[in-house]
Amino acid sequence: MNPSPPGSPVTPIIGTVKGPGEDGNQYLFITTENRQVRIGEFVYYQWQEPSRNGSAPFQRQILGKISGRRLTEHFPDRIFADTETSPEVIAALVGFTYANPELYEVTVDVMGYFDPNLGFINPRRAPDPGAKVYWAGDQQLQGILNKKTVASVGSAEVGYLLLREPGAVPVVLDVKELVSTHMAILAGTGSGKSYTAGVLIEEMMRPYNRAAVLIFDPHGEYGTLSELRGHPAFRGDDGYQPQVKILAPKDIRIRISSLDYYDVLTLLPNMSDRQQSILNKAFALIYKHRKGDFQWDVHDLIAAVHEADTQVDEEGNEKSGSSAPALEWKLDRLARSDYFHPSLHLTPPDLLQPGQVTVLQMNQISQEEQQVICAALLRQVYQARMNTATGILTPDSENYLPYPIFTLIEEAHRFAAAHEPSRCKQILRTILSEGRKFGLGVGLITQRPGKLDSDVLSQCMSQFLMRIVNPVDQDSLKHGVEAAGRDLLQELPSLTKGQVIVAGACVNTPVLCQIRQRLTKHGGNTLDAPDLWQQHFQAHRVQEREIKQAPLAPRPRGTSRKGRSIE
Repeated sequence: MNPSPPGSPVTPIIGTVKGPGEDGNQYLFITTENRQVRIGEFVYYQWQEPSRNGSAPFQRQILGKISGRRLTEHFPDRIFADTETSPEVIAALVGFTYANPELYEVTVDVMGYFDPNLGFINPRRAPDPGAKVYWAGDQQLQGILNKKTVASVGSAEVGYLLLREPGAVPVVLDVKELVSTHMAILAGTGSGKSYTAGVLIEEMMRPYNRAAVLIFDPHGEYGTLSELRGHPAFRGDDGYQPQVKILAPKDIRIRISSLDYYDVLTLLPNMSDRQQSILNKAFALIYKHRKGDFQWDVHDLIAAVHEADTQVDEEGNEKSGSSAPALEWKLDRLARSDYFHPSLHLTPPDLLQPGQVTVLQMNQISQEEQQVICAALLRQVYQARMNTATGILTPDSENYLPYPIFTLIEEAHRFAAAHEPSRCKQILRTILSEGRKFGLGVGLITQRPGKLDSDVLSQCMSQFLMRIVNPVDQDSLKHGVEAAGRDLLQELPSLTKGQVIVAGACVNTPVLCQIRQRLTKHGGNTLDAPDLWQQHFQAHRVQEREIKQAPLAPRPRGTSRKGRSIE
C-alpha cells in the first residue's frame, strides 16, 4: 500500500487499525509502508462526534503521533542467508508473491482534535479495529502544529518539519510564549546550539517583532550579528532597521556601588572567616552611613572595613585589628579592575531598546568577574522592569524600562551550576519564577544540561533539544524536560547537526525540526587546525625561499660581512 506523497491534495490511507496499544492512550495499526512511517510522524483517524442538543453529528480528525513500530511479517529468515540470490526470486519460487511482503505494526500516541482556542482535545475514544488510518497532510499540519502563521506579528519561523520535504511544513514559533515563559537550548558540543540561537535572535529582530535583546556571550560568538545592520531581510516598510551594539570587554563598566556583599566576596581571593565577617560588617556600615545614597566606591568600603575591624580594649581605647590591612590590599586590587568603576555604569536603557540586540562579549574576562557582571546586570534589569511596571520609577530615571525584554545566556551551566556555588544562580531563579509578570524573559544555552541547576531548568517552558549522547545529560532531560515526551527523547543520540526537537509553550505539540539557514554569518565555527597548519607551513616556506633568493645588500666601505669595522 503506497500512500500519495506528503502535500498531495488527496489524503492517503496508510494503514488499518488493529486494536488498542499497551497504553490507554495508544492504538496499533498495520501497514506495509516502510519509508514514510517513521517515529514522530503524524497520522489521524476519523471519529464521528455524537450529536448534542439535536445538532448533526460532526466528523473529527483525531491526530496522533507515531511512537513505535516493529516488523511483524516478512520473508523467512532462511531466504536472507543466501547472499547470491535475490529474496524476491526465492519467495516467488515458493509461492510467496505479495507485492509488499513486509508487515509493520505501528504504535500511535493519540493527541486529539485541534481547537484553536483550547488546543488539542482528546475525546478518549479509541478507534475501532478495522478503521482506516490516514496520512496527515502538510497544510493540515501547518495549521495545527504552529501557534502563529509565517511573518505574522509575534512569529518566528525557525525551520521546517524534519520528516517532511524541505520547506513543506514551516515550524513557526510563538515569540510571546518563547519570551514570557523562558526557554532553554540544550545540546551537545557541535550540535548547532549557538547556530540555533542565532536563528532565534534573527527572528526576534524581524520587523514583525523588533525585540529588545541582551546576550551574555562568554566566548565572543555573537559578534557576527552586526551583519543585521543594513540587511534587506530585516528592513521594515516604515524604515525600521535593527540596531546592533557589540560591547567588547573594554566597553563593559559596572558601578561598584551596585555590587553587594556576595559579589565582592566572589571577586576577592582566599578570604578567611574573620575577613568575611569584617567585610559583611563593613557593608552594613556602608548602608547605615550612606542612608539612601548608594553611590559609594572602594575607598568608602575600605574606610568601613577599618571601622568594622576596630576593637575596644579594657581601658576603653580603640585599637585596629589585624584583618583590615589584608582586606584593604585585596580591595585595592578591586579598585584597579578594568570592569568595576566608581561612577560609570551600563544602565538598562543603554543595553535594551526595542529593535536592538546588545552583545556583551566577555571572552577576555575571568569567570569570577563574568559571574559578578552577569549577576549585577540581571539584578538591575529585574529591578528596573519591576519598579517600572509598578510605577515606582518615572521616565526621568536612568533605570526606567517601559517595555518587555529578553536576555540570552550562553554557557548557562557556568552561571547556574547544579552542585557548585554560583553568583548568578539565585537571581536567575528569581527571574525565572517571577520575571514573567514583569515582562522579563530568559533564554539559557548549555552543552551540559546535567550540570545546570534543576530548579533553573525546570522553569524554562520552551525547549530546544539537540543531539546529546552523554548518559548523565540524557537522564537529566528525562526529569527536567517533560514536554518533549519519551518517544522523541529517544531520538536525541541520532539527531545530526541542525536537527532539533522543539517542545513546550512555543508550539502546540513537540516537533522534530530542521533549523533553517542563518541570514547572518555564524560566529561559533570550530577552527580547522590541519588547514591552518598547512597555511602556516606554506607561508613559512615561501618566506624562507624569499630570504634565500634576496640579493645581498652592498656593505659599507670599511666593514666586514658581520658589520664590524676593519680599521
